[in-house]
Amino acid sequence: MIIVLFGKPGAGKGTQAPLLSAALGVPTLATGDELRAAIRAGTTLGLEAKAFMDRGDLVPDAVILGIIKQALSEPRTAKGVILDGVIRTVPQAAGLNTVCADLGKIVDAVLCFEIDDDEIVRRLASRTICETCQTPFTAREPGATCDLDGGTLVRRKDDEPDAIRNRLAVYQTQTAPVLQWYRDHGTNVAVIDAVGAVDDVTSRALRALGK
Repeated sequence: MIIVLFGKPGAGKGTQAPLLSAALGVPTLATGDELRAAIRAGTTLGLEAKAFMDRGDLVPDAVILGIIKQALSEPRTAKGVILDGVIRTVPQAAGLNTVCADLGKIVDAVLCFEIDDDEIVRRLASRTICETCQTPFTAREPGATCDLDGGTLVRRKDDEPDAIRNRLAVYQTQTAPVLQWYRDHGTNVAVIDAVGAVDDVTSRALRALGK
């Protein structure tokens, strides 16, 4: 089972990914994590990605999808995988479908976590992130200590209200059309109410998957 997590910035994808991973018994793949792992391992694609990053350029979709293809070919993903933050544009969605077809797999479901823009601004404006492990915290001030690894909590510049509104605008123009693309190509798309207790949202997502 290959599941794509989708939704606006701050909708809770990063929170739900490990919970769904544990419930379904499959790993989560996140673009940033896979990029860093490929660079550390010194793979051909990892070195190619590093060259772009060292120049300050965006890593091309072809390189990112190549790294994801490698991950989907590994034994750890044999039973399935949750893709978090991998697909943000229609070309990326089309590219992932090609990758899956090459491996004899398909995207089984897209879970779209839906939340009001004002609630997202409220959430993200109160969020801090551990600068080492990237774990998010709410209602914790910058400078506090991460509960997991003792790192320092910081507030990202793109979590300021004006920046959040800009990220939401980019989402509407570049990312939201991906949902319709998946519907047009016959993929099961489930819209999940992402407001409420974390466990309740997880239960809604699992019900949408028939679990």
